Amino acid sequence: MDFLPVLMVALPFLAAIPCWALGRKKAVWGYIILIAVTVLETAAALWLLLDGRTLAMAFPRVMGLGISLKADGFRALYAAVASFMWMMTSLFTPAYMAHGHSRARYCFFTLLTMGATIGVFLSDDLIGAFMFFEIMSFTSYCWVAHEQTPGALRAAQTYLAIAVLGGMAMLMGLMMLYQRVGSLAFDSLAHLAHTPGDASLYLPGALILAGFGAKAGMFPLHVWLPKAHPVAPAPASALLSGVLTKVGIFGILVISSRLFFGDVLWGNVLLVLGLINMFLGALLALFSTDLKRTLACSSMSQIGFILFGIAMQSLLGEHNALAAQGTVLHMLNHSLIKLCLFMAAGVIYINLHQLNLNDIRGFGRKRWGLMTCFLVGAASISGIPMFSGYASKTLLHESIVEYIVHLQHLGESALWYQLAEWVFIITGGITFCYMLKLFIAIFVEKHPTRQEAFDRMGRAMSALPALALGGSALLLFVLGLRPEDTLAPLANRTLDFMHAHAPEHAVVFLAPVNLIGGAKSLIIGIALYLLVVRRWLMGKAEDGRPYLNRWPQRLDLEESLYRPLVSGITRLGIALCTPLDKLVDGFLGPFAWGAFALLARALGAVEVLFRPLYETATFIARTFEVLVDGVSMLLVRTVLRPVKGPAGPPPVGNRLTYALGRAADRITLGARRLFGRVGQPAPSYSYLFASLWHTIQDNSRRILRTLSFSLILFALGFVLLLAYLLTR
Repeated sequence: MDFLPVLMVALPFLAAIPCWALGRKKAVWGYIILIAVTVLETAAALWLLLDGRTLAMAFPRVMGLGISLKADGFRALYAAVASFMWMMTSLFTPAYMAHGHSRARYCFFTLLTMGATIGVFLSDDLIGAFMFFEIMSFTSYCWVAHEQTPGALRAAQTYLAIAVLGGMAMLMGLMMLYQRVGSLAFDSLAHLAHTPGDASLYLPGALILAGFGAKAGMFPLHVWLPKAHPVAPAPASALLSGVLTKVGIFGILVISSRLFFGDVLWGNVLLVLGLINMFLGALLALFSTDLKRTLACSSMSQIGFILFGIAMQSLLGEHNALAAQGTVLHMLNHSLIKLCLFMAAGVIYINLHQLNLNDIRGFGRKRWGLMTCFLVGAASISGIPMFSGYASKTLLHESIVEYIVHLQHLGESALWYQLAEWVFIITGGITFCYMLKLFIAIFVEKHPTRQEAFDRMGRAMSALPALALGGSALLLFVLGLRPEDTLAPLANRTLDFMHAHAPEHAVVFLAPVNLIGGAKSLIIGIALYLLVVRRWLMGKAEDGRPYLNRWPQRLDLEESLYRPLVSGITRLGIALCTPLDKLVDGFLGPFAWGAFALLARALGAVEVLFRPLYETATFIARTFEVLVDGVSMLLVRTVLRPVKGPAGPPPVGNRLTYALGRAADRITLGARRLFGRVGQPAPSYSYLFASLWHTIQDNSRRILRTLSFSLILFALGFVLLLAYLLTR
């Protein structure tokens, strides 16, 4: 079964074209192929995960350095997570795209993106991961641009620009790393890299971090994320948030656990970036009034929590078991949470074709199935006990507490890390606040004017969306009920990939100290909701209290920094190139043209002078050639004439028969010419006379042998006669 990882990567690519071709004729065939492929991928990934064996396969000649695939604990887990999410969103797609356009194109790029994503998660070297990473970037662009509205095209432009710049940075980093280390294989990097603090690795590491971080939504390359998710179809948004951001995290995990294991500087850089990500993303989500934009900003915040865990792995070094567990479990939980929440948002959009909180307020009242599924996702991401997100956030919080205690034990200051712990707790409170805001707006409050119409709309979901959303919520809920029995074993199977050992003792998630830590965030969240959301982020109007987006537009990094920066660089280039253009056109161009014209004339004059010289030289050369050939022929016919040796034996017969035959041949040829029979075949008398001579010789020999025998008999008889006479 070593070929199974290759098959998992290849199958979506191979099925994409038939899916598109059949889907263009009839959309249902495209959906059937899409769902069938995702079901097969999920089954294969679960087999890899449950079997527990490590499967590997290498292709040494691909892309020069070769690429390799490997399915071990962590990679098998995330291949299973990605396949499961693709399967659930594929079940959700037919209902969501029922009134959409370009459905065959959507299915086509969904399968291509799936193959590339699985390829990244099963890669065993950075060059293979980079190849699949770039394929995924370009195929997922079509998700963002799918609706083809001005907003979607602008968001897709930003997404593609960040992806291309990140890919270029990553490629430079990979080239520098290969020159420095000599290999890009995962297993070799940790052994070939030098001790922590080696400055020669920081620049390639930073470039690779920028490439993977751009896809993960890491600050300051996060600007695509809050804009791409709202404009993409809801199933694609679930995958963009839940899986594609984890592709970036996968790369960051690889370089952090292999190149910078135990590196304090690297850990501190990631810690700062993680804190900015988590806090800024939560703040943006709190201010947002669009459901999908809120969930997108929430993804940015949760990526910050995961970066926080990776940073703690680097800081803790060999004692990073809790940080490694928390990182993997929060990746898993966030993927499943966003699958559930984005599909719930998709259900709302299917029914209302609106996502602004003021427009969808009250839609979820009395829709208990949708409410339950959304509640599971919201409670999990908020870190409420008995839900899966609580377990991973508890482990992440315990990791920084462990590091603070470690520093205090060494007698070093831990003030900055204590502040980081409070940022962690406050961000958890903001997360609970904005999820509480969404839940109350959609499922508790009434719409001021349309509530009766909402209540009369009936069922919100058909069978397939209900299966996809309900199944995702159920899995998320089951994982959170007993994290010691479900999540912890999964995390322990992934520790080898991150070079972490199993924890010395099991974590009691519902211990009082952990419950108190979670309660702090919940209390902060409730206080923020009452003091900030209800008092400042909601206005007053005759028909109710609308939600307000008070986030200053000037703080949009893309609009206030990146686009003006690119525009400024463009203007600077134009300002520098315009004088040069005028200089070339006004002075350098005519000067160069005159110089070339003068040179051409000089060459023309040389050609005029060169022609007689060429003809004279040709005449002399040919004369010498004739003389040399004549002398050579003269020498061959006189001095160098071959000396005749003794005549060899004739070709057939003896000299007499050969001479007679040649003479007879000449006489025959003359006679034939005389009588006009040259074209008719004629015998060769040389062979005829030779044959006759051989016949005569053979007969003579027979006669002589017969005569000799007769003489012998005669002599024998004569001797016998003499003997008889003598005895008488």
